[in-house]
Amino acid sequence: MFSSSKTIVSIDLKGMIASGGRAPLNIENLNGLFTKLNKTKFDALSVVVNSPGGSPVQSSLIAQKIREICLKKKIKCYCFVEDVAASGGYWLACAADEIYADVNSIVGSIGVISGGFGFTELIKKVGVERRIFTAGENKSFLDPFEKINKKDTEKLKNLQKQIHQNFIDWVTSRRKKKFNQKNLKKIFSGSFWLSHEAKDLGLIDGIYSETSFFKSKYGEKTKIKKIKQPKSLKQKLGLGITSPMTDELFMKIKEELMFNKFGL
Repeated sequence: MFSSSKTIVSIDLKGMIASGGRAPLNIENLNGLFTKLNKTKFDALSVVVNSPGGSPVQSSLIAQKIREICLKKKIKCYCFVEDVAASGGYWLACAADEIYADVNSIVGSIGVISGGFGFTELIKKVGVERRIFTAGENKSFLDPFEKINKKDTEKLKNLQKQIHQNFIDWVTSRRKKKFNQKNLKKIFSGSFWLSHEAKDLGLIDGIYSETSFFKSKYGEKTKIKKIKQPKSLKQKLGLGITSPMTDELFMKIKEELMFNKFGL
């Protein structure tokens, strides 16, 4: 335990990860938060994660930015999982040097998923004839109004494998020394676990809350300073994020469905 007082800056990364103004977690929406972090002096960074995942690109960009700030300031980063850090949420968690969670937290889901709907039978029933013209043999890739074909499926699976490998490489680069090599296939299967098993697998470092951890590590005089994302002008005026109301509602429903996948 350190005897001198330490200042810990804490940020929240909560919700679905998606590009643009459609979701709370993306590099654009967090730009103001990262600017404030760069201008603030502190001894360690605490990242509180509660996310079921989302865009692998945005997950990567956010995680890279956190690492950039910590390396620049020469400080350690600690992650604390609330309800869930799954898929892209766990990608974010791995930006930290150490990961802790509540006893009931859900952690993992290191995999890639794609989904959609097919409407070929529907348009037949309503008597609609679809007309599509393309230049480029793959331009109508996975068209929902055409029957799925083997070529498109193979291409999609190949893309998924590449993204999955990028995910595996990132997690391995951050936590390789904490994994038992015998468990790698299980860890990277896309499955998820409660905290105790996640700890046994090496996905997290222990069961701790943010406050109790830092009080234990640095002493009772430790100060935890919460830094929040600055509100945009539209948010201050009560106009929501940056997307239309219908788009925002759709994304909110999608976010709820993603959390529901983990029983939350």
